Amino acid sequence: MKIIANEKLIKRYGSIGKYMNVVALVVLFGGILITFTRPDFFWVSLIALFTGFVLSQISFFFINRWGRRPRTDEQITNSLKGLTNDYTLYHYNTPVSHLLVGPAGVWIILPYYQRGTITYENNRWKQRGGGMSLAYLKIFAQEGLGRPDLDLKSEINNLTSFFKKNLDNESPSLNSVMVFTDKRAVVNAEDAPIPTMPADGLKDFIRRYAKEHPFPPDVFKQIKDLLPQEEKIKKNQE
Repeated sequence: MKIIANEKLIKRYGSIGKYMNVVALVVLFGGILITFTRPDFFWVSLIALFTGFVLSQISFFFINRWGRRPRTDEQITNSLKGLTNDYTLYHYNTPVSHLLVGPAGVWIILPYYQRGTITYENNRWKQRGGGMSLAYLKIFAQEGLGRPDLDLKSEINNLTSFFKKNLDNESPSLNSVMVFTDKRAVVNAEDAPIPTMPADGLKDFIRRYAKEHPFPPDVFKQIKDLLPQEEKIKKNQE
C-alpha cells in the first residue's frame, strides 16, 4: 500500500495544539491564582477560567488528531498494513481527510477515538460505559461522539463535488466506513447506516469487499491519475 500524507499540515497542526495547550494552562492557573489572592477581582478570574477552558478544548481538538502518538493517520495506516500496492491511502491532501483508493473502490474513512461502548439505536449514535473516567474525558480531554451522519454527509459532498469538476465521466460511487481507533472501544452497531468497526478489523473488511465488488480498472486508473501523486506532494512541501 502506498501512503501519501500531508506531513507539513500534520506538523503545523500538531504544533498549534501543543502551544495552545500551554497557553490554556497558563490562563487557567492565572484565573485560579486571582481567585485566591484577589477576591475583589472575582469577575476577572471568571473570565480567565472560562477563556482557559475554551482554549484547552480547542487544543485537545488539535492534539487528539495531530499531536498524540500514534496520530489518527498513523492508526489508520497501521490498520491497513498488508494491503497490496494497488491501494493508495491519502491523509489530508484530498477533499476528505482520509481516503483509500484501490481495487475495493473509493473509500472515505471516518476515524473516531472515543472509548466505551458505541451503539447505533433508533437512528442515533450513543456512547456508554467507562464510568467516571469517561465522564471526565468528555468534559476535559475528549470530544463527544457528535453526529457521524453529518460528518459523513459533509465528506461525501466535498468529494462528490471534486469528482464532478475534474472527471469527464460520471462521479464514481463512493463508499464510507467508520472506524474506532481506541482499543478500549466496544462497537455494537450492526444496524448503522455505514459499516462501523474497530480499526483492527478494517483491512479484512476492505479485502472482502474487493473480492465481492471489484472496482472497474479504467475508473480506478482515472481516479488515481486525478489525485495527488507522491512526487508532487513532496515537491510542494520542500
